[in-house]
Amino acid sequence: MATFRIVPDRSRVWIDARTSVHPIHGEADGVTGALDLEVDGDALVLEPPPTGRLTLPVGRLRSGNRLYDSELLRRVDARRYPEIIAEVREVTRSGHGYRVRGDLTFHGVTRRVDGEVSVAFPDPDTAEITGERTFDVRDFGVEPPKILLLRVYPDVTVRVRLLAARADD
Repeated sequence: MATFRIVPDRSRVWIDARTSVHPIHGEADGVTGALDLEVDGDALVLEPPPTGRLTLPVGRLRSGNRLYDSELLRRVDARRYPEIIAEVREVTRSGHGYRVRGDLTFHGVTRRVDGEVSVAFPDPDTAEITGERTFDVRDFGVEPPKILLLRVYPDVTVRVRLLAARADD
């Protein structure tokens, strides 16, 4: 089992929300954490099961619109809950990729979630994980904001591209 550390400046999270007027796109870098993986060539070995913990500072999320960004940070109470934390609990094969099941903590609420990811190994010391999942923010105790006449819908699509480098530990 090898530890792969997330490369924060080469990993990204994108968030897409819908509103009554137009879409809102946000993104962030700065994901940190590590994954413990057993690798055989260009595939994950599932026994022992992969594990990991990832963290994203909420304050890194930006849409490019100061009004939207300040309302988001206020709505999710970023001072009280400054991080989004994902903990990998189970990984299984699924189609051309993997199904990851784990705990996601956002706004102080932890939910068991799952989703599909693709994992590639561009070289033996690098893992690239990509995936996408839609969430209802109300499941995490967040009511979608109304900004002026703009109504934000509760479903948001989250995409990730994580680049992780084998640790020398």
